[in-house]
Amino acid sequence: MAMKFEVNTFLAGHFIESDTYVIKRPQGRSDWLLFFTIEGEGYFNNAGHIQSCKAGDLTLLRPGTPHHYGTQKDQTWHFVWAHFPSIFTETNLLPNEEQLILTIESESIRDRIYQAFTRILEDSRERGEYWFELCSSSLREILFIMAQKTSKKIDSRIEEVLHLLSQFMRQPVQIEDLAQSVGLSPSRLSHLFKASTGHSIIDSLNRMRIQQAVLMLEHTERSASEVCYDVGFQNYNHFTNQFRKWVGMNPSTFMKERR
Repeated sequence: MAMKFEVNTFLAGHFIESDTYVIKRPQGRSDWLLFFTIEGEGYFNNAGHIQSCKAGDLTLLRPGTPHHYGTQKDQTWHFVWAHFPSIFTETNLLPNEEQLILTIESESIRDRIYQAFTRILEDSRERGEYWFELCSSSLREILFIMAQKTSKKIDSRIEEVLHLLSQFMRQPVQIEDLAQSVGLSPSRLSHLFKASTGHSIIDSLNRMRIQQAVLMLEHTERSASEVCYDVGFQNYNHFTNQFRKWVGMNPSTFMKERR
């Protein structure tokens, strides 16, 4: 199965290929090539060094890198891909390697990458106004995720917990539920989270809430008591204590200074 578009050097597609699939371009291409494996297994052969790619793997080939890739024997390779030109300076944030393979273990980040590729394909098919810019924006999102992954190593389970905290920031959080969602005991999760982020889970959640509260107090006309509940606190005194802890002043003083 193949669906693709081409405008200048920006191409993208969605393939499901059997083990007869192989591409060889000894001279490579003048553009970048990005893959995201959804299911199955492919391989990349770089000067005799063979690396496999499985579900959740992002593979990036620099311009001029020889192409030799395909589906592993007895496998089916389900993947999305994009060729893109060197105008995307976000690639400067990535390691200077001919071939970069990153394993994305977090399910939420995998879904985010897949949705970005889906938008690229949909926008390119519709060809509405600014479609190229929309596709470029989605591609940049993926490149920034890659840059984030290569600049700071963090356990995928902690990434998932941070995502859950942001997603359910306004709701009561139980460490036992978070631990179960990532397959750890509550004590092990608490230890690993503190070691990875420098803060406890509850401190991180409260800091997240206060950061959002600061923005709302600074840029909206909502009162401190309204913002308190908007960001997930159920008790105003607790909100003011946390605000003072993270901001260094209480909400009323902050509003007088900033508004």
